[in-house]
Amino acid sequence: MEFPGETAEYRQARAEPLQSEVELRRQIEQVAAQRRALPLGGEPPEDYVFQETGADGKDRPVRLSELFAPGRDTLVVYSYMFGPQMKEPCPLCTSILDGLDAEAPHIAQTVSLAVVARSPLARVRDFARQRGWRHLRLLSSADNSYNRDYHGESPQGDQWPMLNVFVQRDGRVRHSYATELFSAGAERGQDPRHVDLIWPLWNVLDLTPGGRPQGWYPKLAY
Repeated sequence: MEFPGETAEYRQARAEPLQSEVELRRQIEQVAAQRRALPLGGEPPEDYVFQETGADGKDRPVRLSELFAPGRDTLVVYSYMFGPQMKEPCPLCTSILDGLDAEAPHIAQTVSLAVVARSPLARVRDFARQRGWRHLRLLSSADNSYNRDYHGESPQGDQWPMLNVFVQRDGRVRHSYATELFSAGAERGQDPRHVDLIWPLWNVLDLTPGGRPQGWYPKLAY
């Protein structure tokens, strides 16, 4: 493959990262296969009751087991860093959800997706309306311990970004996977990157000569 105006030096230099990309693609699939091969995890300690706004505009309770759409046996839950004591939601989480909102209808063709925040439902709903989100299933865990139990919240009440996957087998909900890379420690100069796979922002910047700007993070507004 060649592009207009490129030099022989560029084409020769491009070969090495291209081979690395091939190897990375292979490794990504190997890790994905390892995730798929994991045995089932534990059952949740309770069938958590969340609050959500229904299609009729009224707030209602919904249990964890009810978040699986008909015909779907897999549920992906993102813990949104938007606690009741936070003045604003996390800008980084918000950047992730900006992208996921548009992708949600596509994701729903295969698995169920939900976003859980500790703030009261009205607060979550009002922010989502300001943001223009239309497709995300937004839940409040203000009255349960889901975030604490599944590492979306510290014992002190600090909010953490975490993605958990659950499956439903024979009428029972089991935990399947979590982005535990968050707790594994990061290399010098890196963030945990545990949810980068669902975050378009960094994936785009990683393709550029400048890469990820050091010390820069997305904001709620520019």
